[in-house]
Amino acid sequence: MDGETGHQVSDQAHLVEKQQLLVVGNGLNGETGHQVCGESHLVEKQQLLVVGNGMVGHHFVEQLVAAGGLARFEVTVLGAEPDPAYDRVHLSEVFGGKAPQALRLADPAWYEEQGMTLRLGAEVEAIDRESRTLTLVSGERLGYDRLVLATGSVPFVPPIPGNERAGCYVYRTLGDLDAIRDACAQARSGVVIGGGLLGLEAANALRLLGLETRVVEFAPRLMPVQLDESGGALLREKIRALGVEALVEKATECIEDGEQARHRLCFKDGSHLETDVILFSAGIRPADALARQSGLAVGERGGICIDDGCHSSDPAILAIGECALWQGRIFGLVAPGYQMARAAVATLCGGETRFAGADMSTKLKLMGVDVGAIGDGHGSTEGGQELLLLDRVNGIYKKLVTDGEGKRLLGAILVGDGTDYDRLLQYYQNALPLPEPALSLLVAEGAQSVAPMTLPDSALICSCHNVSKGAVVAAVRAGNQDVAAIKSCTKAGTGCGGCGNLLKQVVDQALAEMGVEADHSLCEHFAYNRQQLYHLARVEEIRTFDELRDRHGQGLGCDICKPTVASILASLWNEHVLEKPHRALQDTNDAFLANLQKDGTYSVVPRIPGGEITPDGLITIGEVARKYGLYTKITGGQRIDLFGARVDQLPDIWGELIAAGFETGQAYGKSVRTVKSCVGSTWCRYGVQDSMALTQTLEHRYKGLRAPHKLKFAVSGCTRECAEAQSKDIGVIATERGWNLYVCGNGGMRPRHADLFASDLDEATLIRYIDRLLMFYVRTGDRLQRTSVWMENMEGGLDYLKAVIIEDSLGLGAELEARMAAIVGTWQCEWKSTLADPDKVALFKAFLDEEPATTPPRREERGQWVPAMAPREEAPAPFTPEIAIKELI
Repeated sequence: MDGETGHQVSDQAHLVEKQQLLVVGNGLNGETGHQVCGESHLVEKQQLLVVGNGMVGHHFVEQLVAAGGLARFEVTVLGAEPDPAYDRVHLSEVFGGKAPQALRLADPAWYEEQGMTLRLGAEVEAIDRESRTLTLVSGERLGYDRLVLATGSVPFVPPIPGNERAGCYVYRTLGDLDAIRDACAQARSGVVIGGGLLGLEAANALRLLGLETRVVEFAPRLMPVQLDESGGALLREKIRALGVEALVEKATECIEDGEQARHRLCFKDGSHLETDVILFSAGIRPADALARQSGLAVGERGGICIDDGCHSSDPAILAIGECALWQGRIFGLVAPGYQMARAAVATLCGGETRFAGADMSTKLKLMGVDVGAIGDGHGSTEGGQELLLLDRVNGIYKKLVTDGEGKRLLGAILVGDGTDYDRLLQYYQNALPLPEPALSLLVAEGAQSVAPMTLPDSALICSCHNVSKGAVVAAVRAGNQDVAAIKSCTKAGTGCGGCGNLLKQVVDQALAEMGVEADHSLCEHFAYNRQQLYHLARVEEIRTFDELRDRHGQGLGCDICKPTVASILASLWNEHVLEKPHRALQDTNDAFLANLQKDGTYSVVPRIPGGEITPDGLITIGEVARKYGLYTKITGGQRIDLFGARVDQLPDIWGELIAAGFETGQAYGKSVRTVKSCVGSTWCRYGVQDSMALTQTLEHRYKGLRAPHKLKFAVSGCTRECAEAQSKDIGVIATERGWNLYVCGNGGMRPRHADLFASDLDEATLIRYIDRLLMFYVRTGDRLQRTSVWMENMEGGLDYLKAVIIEDSLGLGAELEARMAAIVGTWQCEWKSTLADPDKVALFKAFLDEEPATTPPRREERGQWVPAMAPREEAPAPFTPEIAIKELI
């Protein structure tokens, strides 16, 4: 060891002097086209120290390796945390059952294999720029020739009296998660101070731990940087429906002992809130302590000043990621950090890449709610105009900001539906001309008529790794003919994952142009379609998402594969959807066993087979509705829907209904909903069969069957067809000699008349055919595919289906019947099972403070309570969907 610099001298000292490159930090932080560093046989290797083994620090060394940098540098990476680099973006998934090891970006052995040294738990205390040495907390000194600081950021804890109390935490690292988990094991409630991106992620973590969760935000709305007032309000409603209450415009003055819980937050307006656990997530600050200690230039509000090549004020020291300040800006997303990492590698290896700022557009899913923000979503650009869509029925808000002529997209905000994000981002990033009218981008019907967008080869597909459309297409033409292969060779889609859908579209388009059949994988995490995943889970008796992913998938999963696999597992094993392995997979309705409504409350639909109900049953429903102030309506499926229930009221409502003999109607699931019926021969003088009796048999047999999409049945007692059986997935019409079976019809936006499948069946044969057909649909249907589309897309259509079901041409009849028998035999009322399990009931509990949960504002209309919207004289003229368009010029 050199006594002055600490450089290690190799056995080849007469040929090579090794110099140390250090990378320091744990921040969140490329194009692989860097020029390869010199590969002379007599190269002088510099000591490169990298301080920071977070996402950006790890990405830097990956890019350095790809650029041939190890021929020039001897690399040591110092990480302050005991864990190697991990995906901090998906940290909350650990509370959802994800193993911390699954978040790792690389195994420590990878560093050794590359010839680098990784030291974990190695916190740097000081930099001596004059001697070019670092001092660790342990007292050890290391020398460097070049130093890269990737120290990331630290959580900002507001200077609130009481913020250092036991039971107050920050949410940033795996170590923080361990402390939070331990605290929550003895807690009932939690509060997150901060309603930005990180705050809502922290709230989700508390929710996944089973705590009653609230968010306290100083600003007048959630995510104030990304969302406007309308978007923030809708997001607030949506997370409230998931059991997380958001308190906005709340300034916390102090934290003190509580009376009913551990802490009391006292607000400036005189109100207070009690809770057991407090998480601070009120933003981040650059981790620039080492820069300040060593005299590097830092910004007035923090951050290590860098140039386009990521040099600090000391040419020997570079800074990247959230610790770096470029032209007065801190970039708090992973993609800009990756861009800085590429620029730093280019600086060290002689490449041309420079950091020129970054687009801060972002797409994420917060507690299952899609949120997207692009460019100038707040409409601050002079001369801009806004186009707004507010669909309260489906909980969707979309806002486009265009130039004064409506020709170019300047920004966008999406809440509740992120399907348009990738397309809008390309319009924005590539300044593509908008279709006429631009409003067609907001309305689904109009969007279908827009010509497919042709992106230039220069269009950026993956901003995390700087991968263009041209690079993806070239990789496809080079023989990488599926998304997994494209990810492997280009790194596209392996950063934040937000470009996954667009990446698949580009790959499919490139394959189509080559005359190659496109891959129809379910998503980037599974190289199988739904039918194949069903087969794998059935044959291998796989019972959890994690097991299926570990055996046959990759990554962490997404909002496509998680609910799809949840449906598959429910169809196979019929376990309660709120068992711990399945909870995080469910969508909003299944998560609370009720249907979410536009004001954040839920509707409750008890089962009423065929619409048949006793007077006592009617009285019970009326009493429950009166007691809880619920709006009641007879549904099209001959049931009674009770609207306006808060989440905390649901178990009590279920309990009263179950005590009266009711059970869940499972109107919330992609499952068998209802069997509609006429009174048949029991009362009707035209009825030729007992349709009510058959209705009871069918509904009780198939209730709760999970399927690719919802299923509706009907039974008519004669050919007058009062039950409208020929518009259902399964329709049965009585004849003098038995029953006619109709299949694959549906109403809705694209009505389809059912097809006659078999005639004059006895009841046993009818049920056998329905058993086989439903299980064949469950086994082979695509994700969210109605039975009508399923049959239309089937080669051979109705005739093929008849051959499989009636003639048993595939020899599957007995197996399909046995599978249905297993489902029938394991049915459970999910309401009743929930009430019998305190752990599940806890998911619905009210908050602990002294003020009870409140019902959203109501107004009376036609003798019932309905959501209080804007005064009628202020209401816009009816338009479907509910769209408001405002132009600001």
